[in-house]
Amino acid sequence: MFVRALGTDGAELRPLEPWRAEEFFAHMERGRDFIGQHIRFADAAKDLESARTLLQSYADKVAADTGAIFGIWLDGLLVGGVLVRTMDVPQGRAEIGCWLEPAAVGKGLVTRAARLLVDHVIRERGVHRVEWLVSSENAPSIAVARRLGMTKDGVLRSYSVHRGVRQDVEVWSVLAPEWES
Repeated sequence: MFVRALGTDGAELRPLEPWRAEEFFAHMERGRDFIGQHIRFADAAKDLESARTLLQSYADKVAADTGAIFGIWLDGLLVGGVLVRTMDVPQGRAEIGCWLEPAAVGKGLVTRAARLLVDHVIRERGVHRVEWLVSSENAPSIAVARRLGMTKDGVLRSYSVHRGVRQDVEVWSVLAPEWES
């Protein structure tokens, strides 16, 4: 089984597979309001069956080489994660994202996990461009994009609707030559 330490604080990054649906759903229940402030991800796992379906959809993406999902565990408790939402290796593009429950905020977990993920998709999968799409209102996620050395490409004005409210979405990215230098 793949497990990567995220430092010396007991944090680990592991694949988040369908057999972990109960643990994933319990995590979503703990952090649903916080996680759901800016992303639809929390609403997609509204019960155990939908949590299992969500994780299975990412297992299918892994099998098709078009995405992946990883959990962040802190002292044995699932507290968040990072994902490759979409990946098109022939075109050299991937979009990554993250989420975290409130108890784990401020520990640098997402930044450390996202750094590993960017490094993997660029160095191991040969992706040229890694994107980070984020609501303009999601300051913590924008801060992660900055810490990763990403560049703000622009704003997609009034791009999506989240919980009945239309929102602007910022596009951040890093290119392989920038990452490798």
